[in-house]
Amino acid sequence: MIKVGFIDYYLDEWHANNYVHMLHDYSNGEVEAVYAWAEIDSPEGGLTTDAWCEKYGLTRMTTQEELIEKSDVLLVLAPRDPKKHEELANLALRSGKRCYVDKTFAPDHFAAKRMLDLAEQSGTPCWSSSALRFAEEYQAADKTNIKGVNAWGPNGFEDYAIHQLEPIFMMMQAPATEVMHLTNDEVYTGVLRFADGRTATLSGYAKGSPFMMNIARSTENSVLEIRSDYFRHFIEALVEFFKNGTIPAPHSETLSIISAWGALMEAEKTPGIWVKVPKD
Repeated sequence: MIKVGFIDYYLDEWHANNYVHMLHDYSNGEVEAVYAWAEIDSPEGGLTTDAWCEKYGLTRMTTQEELIEKSDVLLVLAPRDPKKHEELANLALRSGKRCYVDKTFAPDHFAAKRMLDLAEQSGTPCWSSSALRFAEEYQAADKTNIKGVNAWGPNGFEDYAIHQLEPIFMMMQAPATEVMHLTNDEVYTGVLRFADGRTATLSGYAKGSPFMMNIARSTENSVLEIRSDYFRHFIEALVEFFKNGTIPAPHSETLSIISAWGALMEAEKTPGIWVKVPKD
């Protein structure tokens, strides 16, 4: 059995609550969440760290060092707090043990590069991704000769834009050079421009929407609606990584995605103005 250690900002949140049984179920018990450490108790009226560990059957560790020593592999969570990821993942990315960092990997280009560089220097296999990367519809799509894409989905930018940016960059297969952010009370729109002149847009709808994408090619357009069980496929990829070290999301693509995400966060402060995407 592969013993997983959870490192989280606070544990009573959807990802931690569901990863416990998903890792067990989708690995047939070969990968198990065993240890947990959290910086704080839930600030949202949820379970304390002790109560969460008792409910889900994990052993609470009092330090990250102890958790890392006892765990076979590591999972850094805090999916709603990407600004905490660099701090929370620091020891894990130095450990040499396989480490997954939950979405959204980092708040900007510079933090993402520091984290990826640290992992490389330490010989720590790591990756991060939106679960949408593993949707069957995106995996099967023809990624050649794409002129541009328009993606849309539910909810607000900060928590959910990663689920559109991930497939956009899978399709475009290039880094963005500048971005623009437009928003109102119910809808946001992000515009991305690439070095070769191609463009992509993503829109989020506060009152809900399916995940969809219109892909433009020189000969035809195609529309994808995501209906597959992408979260299950994501957990299966996570299990494969913990078992065999297979990294499904290239670091270069992760850096491009986070660079654009951070630039769009900045662009939100000046709607309608192009903002340059940082690069090395």
